[in-house]
Amino acid sequence: MGSAERIRSAAALAKPPVVVVVSAMSKITDLLLDTLKHAEGGDKAGMEENLTKLKDRHYVCAKELLPPDSQSAALEGVDLLIAEFHRIANGILMLRERPPRAVDEAVAIGERLSAFLMASYLNSQGRKARDINARDVVVTDAVFGNATPLMGPTREKAQSILMPLLEQGITPIVTGFNGATADGRPTTLGRGGSDFSGSILAAALDASALWIWTDVDGIMTADPRIVPDPVVLAEVTYREAAELAYNGAKVLHPRTLAPLVDRKIPVWSKNSFAPEKPGTKIVSKVTDELHGVRAVTSMANVALVSVEPASPEVSGTRIMGRALDALGTTSAEVLVMTSSSYRQNFCFLVRKEELGRAMEALETTFALELAHGYLKPIDVNEQVGLLAIVGEGMRGTPGLAGRIFTAVSAQKINIIAIAQGSSELTIAIIVAREGLDAAVRAVHAECGLGKTA
Repeated sequence: MGSAERIRSAAALAKPPVVVVVSAMSKITDLLLDTLKHAEGGDKAGMEENLTKLKDRHYVCAKELLPPDSQSAALEGVDLLIAEFHRIANGILMLRERPPRAVDEAVAIGERLSAFLMASYLNSQGRKARDINARDVVVTDAVFGNATPLMGPTREKAQSILMPLLEQGITPIVTGFNGATADGRPTTLGRGGSDFSGSILAAALDASALWIWTDVDGIMTADPRIVPDPVVLAEVTYREAAELAYNGAKVLHPRTLAPLVDRKIPVWSKNSFAPEKPGTKIVSKVTDELHGVRAVTSMANVALVSVEPASPEVSGTRIMGRALDALGTTSAEVLVMTSSSYRQNFCFLVRKEELGRAMEALETTFALELAHGYLKPIDVNEQVGLLAIVGEGMRGTPGLAGRIFTAVSAQKINIIAIAQGSSELTIAIIVAREGLDAAVRAVHAECGLGKTA
């Protein structure tokens, strides 16, 4: 949705009867957030400058996208949506603060502009379409900025609002990324949440399939920016795709697949720039029997937090439980967690953008223990990276872990921590950040995942 050309391409892929979910134009969400930061800081000039950029970007798109007789109405619609955003930004400018609810309402304007322009284009081409604000369809809890859908109420609204449009031959163009609480307060689903919106609606409407169109050919055995010879996987399981997304693969939002699993709705990940390519199908069970590793992924923007009691007499289990409770209040996500037995120390990995609030919560929770020396000072290492090896077929494969560790060690890369769940679906390894890319390449080669001659 980055330009008029890309909107035309997306429209060509939207063959009815379908529900279309759209994201904001590229970089627009960042622009909206930056505008709100200027407003919060009292920088009216910076705020107004960004508003002009916002208007110009969508005006140019509308004029390139639409025939002359449709442009006037479209520009008026763009003005109305930007006026909504301007109103919220002005309120933040006066308050000098950004309430989470106001931010969620404001940043959803990016998707609303995209949905409006795409619907306008389809209508100008004689194809009936209507832009729909997901705030009227997707019901969520009240965790602003990272809301979770309430599937029962969402199903009722989707069936009553979207199904009649489909039956009338009208294509709904729904905003991704946003929703609202049961009492109508606007929420968002977290950055990159448009594909999550798609899966929520697919489940709510009992869709036959969900198609996610991105700028890559499908789910690959590794990031092509790191590994020279990755392969597109024809099929992966829900669990494999979810683990890859959770551990850094950029193809899907980490929560995308959750609403689809029980209904076994298949998902296709395909390249909108090359729709003729087969892409990857995500299903509950793949056709071929799986053996060993399927893919390797990594995450660089992480930090390792270590907590250690100063004495064995201090209950490490209680400290760990309180630490997790503290992190839960911040919505900070624990990516990996490991612990020792006798010393009762433990460490966990979080995203760097969540580190500040995670540390604040931990230091508040353990203020007494830290002040009296019952806990050693909490250690933070930001020079680390996460390497994740994923595959349903890894279960019970003898010697696999040893081969992986040997391949990493052969690159003279120090392994800082290791975690593997009882399902044996993922082996997570924390290494020094400077060696992360080399570790990905080494494991990818050792597991024979690259292209064959």
